[in-house]
Amino acid sequence: MRSAAPIEEDVGRAAETRGDEPSRGRFYSARRSAIERVLRIAYRGDWPARVWGKLPGRTRVRVEHHTLAVRAPGRSALRLAFASDLHIGPTTPIALLERAFDAMAAARPDVLALGGDYVFLEATQSRADLLARLVARVPAAVKIAVLGNHDLWTHHRRLEAALARAGVSVLVNDAVQLRDTALGAAHDDVALVGLDDPWTGAPDRAATLAAAGSATVRLAICHAPEGTTHLAGEVALMLCGHTHGGHIALPGGTPILVPGPLGRRYSSGVFDVRGTMLIVSRGLGGIELPLRSYAPPDVRIVDVVARPLRRDADGALGVVSRGV
Repeated sequence: MRSAAPIEEDVGRAAETRGDEPSRGRFYSARRSAIERVLRIAYRGDWPARVWGKLPGRTRVRVEHHTLAVRAPGRSALRLAFASDLHIGPTTPIALLERAFDAMAAARPDVLALGGDYVFLEATQSRADLLARLVARVPAAVKIAVLGNHDLWTHHRRLEAALARAGVSVLVNDAVQLRDTALGAAHDDVALVGLDDPWTGAPDRAATLAAAGSATVRLAICHAPEGTTHLAGEVALMLCGHTHGGHIALPGGTPILVPGPLGRRYSSGVFDVRGTMLIVSRGLGGIELPLRSYAPPDVRIVDVVARPLRRDADGALGVVSRGV
């Protein structure tokens, strides 16, 4: 299948290299490059993260819970923990990230899913090592991840290696069928699929769905909500990040600026997109600015459970259709 073009408002040259390593991320503009050169100098020593992290309440993380009833009656619950947009770097306090991963560990998930954008500016070895340590804090039986635009614009292979050391399968238009994992027969109806970043990668709908095989319950992760243009209606659940909830929002959470029309429509929260439950996280970290306004960092806990039975007018049992 021919890959769809990315959706980007600031289209410039494709990124060919960052430092001494090739990058496969597309649409790394000259303006973005200039901004990041300035920020590397201005934020040297990661001082914004240290200052922001000392202010009261600035390392708090919200834990949002959701339930999706799509499995056959009698199936046991499957719990997923999802985090996105860590942005390890000069504007994200490490204490905030530690709290987030400890909160997910406390939820005792079967699956840890990570939505990309693990760094901001550069994927240095020290940042990659921190990523591995954070992921290792969550003792999930299965760990999966996709990459985001900020990952694909830098040394993403270094990040992939760090995730692999922590037991994570990085999915690029690929899937993990749970029957082949430690979760085994109890969840052999489930496949976890990962679609490549729709902004800067090369999402491939056909390859992604083919990798899910005969699984009747397909649960997807993709960095950005634009992934719904490829998989909505084909998967029961899609977990995304990218938007930061606007990062700077008005009271009530209305974002001021979010890139892309679908990012604005699905800035954060839960949506029904052609029968797919779309959950968009506000993410955890910062990029150009450390501060957030009315867009608090979050992680998401999703319980995928069996559809309940109900009796019809004649007293026969049937299955209740799911709703978002």
